[in-house]
Amino acid sequence: MKILFLQDDFPPYSFGGAGVVAFNLAEGLQKLGHQIYVITTVQDKTMAGKLDYQGLTIFRIYTKYHERWRAYLSLYNPQTIKQVKKIIKQISPDVVHVHNLHYYLSYACLKIAKKYSRAVFLTAHDVMLFHYGKIVESINPNDLSIPKTLYYKISPGQLIKRYKKRYNPLRNIIIKYYLKYVDKIFSISHVLKDALLQNGIKNIEVIHNGIDEVQWQVSDEKLNNFKKKHNLFNKKIVFFGGRLSDLKGGEKIINAMEIVTEQISDAVLLVAGRKDNYTQKMLKLAKSKNVSLILTGWIDGNDLKSAYQSSHIIVTPSIYLDPFNLINIEGMACKKPVVGTCFGGTPEIIVDNKTGYIVNPFDTKTMAEKIIDLLKNPDKAGKFGQAGYNRVKQEFSLEKQVNEHLEFFDKFNQ
Repeated sequence: MKILFLQDDFPPYSFGGAGVVAFNLAEGLQKLGHQIYVITTVQDKTMAGKLDYQGLTIFRIYTKYHERWRAYLSLYNPQTIKQVKKIIKQISPDVVHVHNLHYYLSYACLKIAKKYSRAVFLTAHDVMLFHYGKIVESINPNDLSIPKTLYYKISPGQLIKRYKKRYNPLRNIIIKYYLKYVDKIFSISHVLKDALLQNGIKNIEVIHNGIDEVQWQVSDEKLNNFKKKHNLFNKKIVFFGGRLSDLKGGEKIINAMEIVTEQISDAVLLVAGRKDNYTQKMLKLAKSKNVSLILTGWIDGNDLKSAYQSSHIIVTPSIYLDPFNLINIEGMACKKPVVGTCFGGTPEIIVDNKTGYIVNPFDTKTMAEKIIDLLKNPDKAGKFGQAGYNRVKQEFSLEKQVNEHLEFFDKFNQ
């Protein structure tokens, strides 16, 4: 089967969450004998063109524009449309699997894909099919309970208030028009599916992200070199990583760590993320609260695996509808317990009091107590970590994710 992936950013140019998921899935399908092609974008002209990367044929299209035009150019981007059409006609794929295209490739690609392939599928990694960013509107920061359900319907008024002049009144209408050319939408979590349904997006099936747990082991030599480089020996390490921001819970985890370090003096917060204005904000806040924060900068490959393996606990304290958060399953693949947010898809991954703890990140006192509990009880942490590893193998394996996609590809590709 010839399968074409569309994804705004893709390895090795970018290792963002959706790009990594698409890459892993593409590799998994390729190993089963399918022909895999990828159309992606780059924002550096010198990187445009055709590339063979780990057996994948990747077409990289140059496009760049100011974010203020995203609500318009994300619908139809003249910089990419003609080239996408030319490549799709050339490949004549059986299946087109679309991931993120809400920035550079644009939604108009869905209509083109349908014209030149047998079936089109779209994986929703976020709420951009009806929103302009991350959903915070449904979360009350003053409510420290763990809500069972939340209401995610977003009104035009809420979008206008938040995004002002960047709001396009026709955007969501046009997106729904283009979605008519999609045979099936995949959601990476049940909570994301609920949010999509509440906002008029239908025809959805849930397929969770997967991971090859075997790939998350690292040699003792590389692990020790990483610990030596970042001075991690003889410390209780709490790991926090990803695209760092307030919404990812950066401020909340530092506030929790202030309480943790009062009881566990050798506890440190290991942070992996790009060194930017926000990380400087985190460093300043940590210093003011006497929290030991070790910043690695952006890491991947063996360094990222070593960061997980060096840690005692993984934390994912997002304060928005975070649909899945790969850090949950990456940490579990490394046999680490996870203290994760009650918002978004994390409660579908972590089993509370079995593979980790589910907490409300606004309740920093309780979050700190859960971290302290696991740091003071290594046997419990070890049991949680092993249970998480077993859960990844059973529920969040790459093999399962690949097979679930293939069932739909085969069904519609007839």
